[in-house]
Amino acid sequence: MESYKYRFFYRFLRNMTQKIALFALFGLILLSSGCADKYQSYRSLYPFKSPSGLPDYTNLDYWAAHPDKKDPSDSIPKPLKTAPGDTPADVFFIHPTTFTEKKEAAIPNAAIDDYYINAKTDYSTILFQASAFNEQSRVFSPRYRQAHIGNFYSNDSLASLKALQLAYSDIRTAFRYYLEHYNNKRPIIIASHSQGALMAIELLKEFFDNKSLQQQLVVAYVVGWPLETSQFKTLSACITPSQTNCLCSWRTFKMGYEAPWVTKEKERKTSLIVTNPITWTTDTNFVSRQLNKGSVLTRFNKVYKKTTDAQIKNGVVYSYRPHFPGSFLYRTDNYHVGDINLYYLNVRENVRERVGAFLAMPTQRQ
Repeated sequence: MESYKYRFFYRFLRNMTQKIALFALFGLILLSSGCADKYQSYRSLYPFKSPSGLPDYTNLDYWAAHPDKKDPSDSIPKPLKTAPGDTPADVFFIHPTTFTEKKEAAIPNAAIDDYYINAKTDYSTILFQASAFNEQSRVFSPRYRQAHIGNFYSNDSLASLKALQLAYSDIRTAFRYYLEHYNNKRPIIIASHSQGALMAIELLKEFFDNKSLQQQLVVAYVVGWPLETSQFKTLSACITPSQTNCLCSWRTFKMGYEAPWVTKEKERKTSLIVTNPITWTTDTNFVSRQLNKGSVLTRFNKVYKKTTDAQIKNGVVYSYRPHFPGSFLYRTDNYHVGDINLYYLNVRENVRERVGAFLAMPTQRQ
C-alpha cells in the first residue's frame, strides 16, 4: 500500500510515549492465564512451521480463531453458558500486541510460526477478548506478523512504519481470503484492540468506507486506539445501541488522569469517535457501574458484576477505580488492558442487539 495511506502512523508514533507500551505489556501479563513458563507446555500444540516465513491462510494453523477448529474464542464463561444458538454474523477480530519480549525488541515483526507468541495470543486476547463476540458470530482471527511493541515508542519512525505496513499486509491478505472463501454475503463485524485497532482502521478504509461492502457491515468495534472522524468518508460514529453500519471506539482511563497523548489530542483539537461501552451512545453524562452487566478479568470463568462506570470526556472514556476482589491493589491510571474485559457482558449484549437490528432491516429479509 502506498505510504501516504500510512501517514497517520507517523503522527501517532511521534506522539505515543514509552508509557503506553509498558501499560500494554503489563496488561498482557494480567490477561494471560499464567506466567511465561506456562507457554512452554504448549509447544506441542503449535508444531507448524512456515517454509517461507509467510502466513498461509488456507491452513487453519495460521488462524488464531476459526469456526472450523476448536480454539479459545469458542470459550464461554460458565455463568453465561446457555444452549447453543444461531450465529448469523461473522466477526473478524484483529488481536492486540502479544510480541512484547524486551530481548526481542530489535526484531521488528513476530515470526508467524513462533509457538510462544501464538500460545500467548490464543490464551490471552483470543480467550479473554475475542470470546466476547462468539454468541452471535462465527469468529475469525488471523495470526499475523505483528509489529513488536517497541515500534510504538521507537525514535526510528521509518523502521516502525515498515513494521506496521508488514503487519497490515498480513491482515489484508487474511481478510481477502475470508471474503473469498468464507463470507458468502454474511453480515460482518470488525472487532479489534490496540495494535489490532490500528490495523482495523486501515481495513475499514480500504474495504468498507464508501465501498459496496459497507452494506454488510453490522458494526466495527475499534477499541484501544484513537479513531479520528476525518479518516472516513461515509462511515461515522454509532450514536444508539442498535444502530448498524457504524463505528464504536473507546479508550479507558482512571477518572481524573490525563495521559500525555490525550493532552496533545486536546491541544490539536482532534475530532474523535468515542463510545460509552455501557450505554452505547456518544453522550457525555456519567453512567454508574450499576449498569455494567459484568466484567471478565483474570479468571475467565468468573464474571464480576457492576465493576466499572463510564463517562466520555477529552476524547476517552473515564472510570473510577473498578470494583472487584483485590481491586484496591489496582493502582494503574491507564485501563488499556481492560478496554473490552471491563465491559465484557455489555459488549456481548450489544453485539446481540446490533445483529438483531441488522437482520431485521428490510433489505436483509429479502
